[in-house]
Amino acid sequence: MTRKKVKLAYINNDSSRKATYKKRKKGLMKKVSELSTLCGVDACAIIYNPYDTQPEVYPSPAGVHRIVTKFKKMPEIEQSKKMVNQETFLKQKISKVSEQVKKLKKENRDKEMNRLLYGNLSEAAMEGRLEPSKSS
Repeated sequence: MTRKKVKLAYINNDSSRKATYKKRKKGLMKKVSELSTLCGVDACAIIYNPYDTQPEVYPSPAGVHRIVTKFKKMPEIEQSKKMVNQETFLKQKISKVSEQVKKLKKENRDKEMNRLLYGNLSEAAMEGRLEPSKSS
């Protein structure tokens, strides 16, 4: 059975929202576990929710503390090396797409020039204006 696309909006029904939360949380924790296992990376998750007083963590509170401490001990440049905020992310995407557009425009211009050049040459050949090349 295929899944239908879920409309992302706040769920007003409390019991339905709690059930969805539990399912999604379980799936998220599983993904973090898989990422950690399959790629051999340190990964953790901290989930705050209105239903519990304590946040839920993966792999364990001690494991999360170890990972966060390891991250904080890194030099600030290393910490922020691959971090982006939404503005920076969008600027990077816009720049990348602009480069692709520029490349495609150049390709289109080259193809149009070739089409015009070869079109004019073939018209001239059909009208007999071009002399056959002389080979010695």
